[in-house]
Amino acid sequence: MNLFSGTISSLERGLDYSAVKQKVIANNVANVDTPGYKSKDVSFEAMLQDEINLSSTAADPRHFDLSNVGSNGVSITQRPYSIRENGNGVDMDKEMADLATNQIYYNSLIERISGKFGSLNSVIKGGGQ
Repeated sequence: MNLFSGTISSLERGLDYSAVKQKVIANNVANVDTPGYKSKDVSFEAMLQDEINLSSTAADPRHFDLSNVGSNGVSITQRPYSIRENGNGVDMDKEMADLATNQIYYNSLIERISGKFGSLNSVIKGGGQ
């Protein structure tokens, strides 16, 4: 869907990122008492940095070639540290803060995409008749 100059597609990718982040946070919380478990994190920034590095091969250095990005454009990494004696690396305070941040991000994307579809609906109905 390429409506609104790709805005809806960008919002969709943001929602995909948020869904993956939510699953990773839930997995971390579920494994809070698992000995040796290292918490995981989702990184959209790593994908963006990779694209910046690859952009030198583009026709214009200001363009990003996003054809090499995976289906959701995110990477899941393992945090290398342990915070407990049993080797577990889940920090519940950090996970809860990440969960709240992700929820705010998700809600803002939903509001934005809802507004875009509301505008489209208004156009289809004839501008508010």
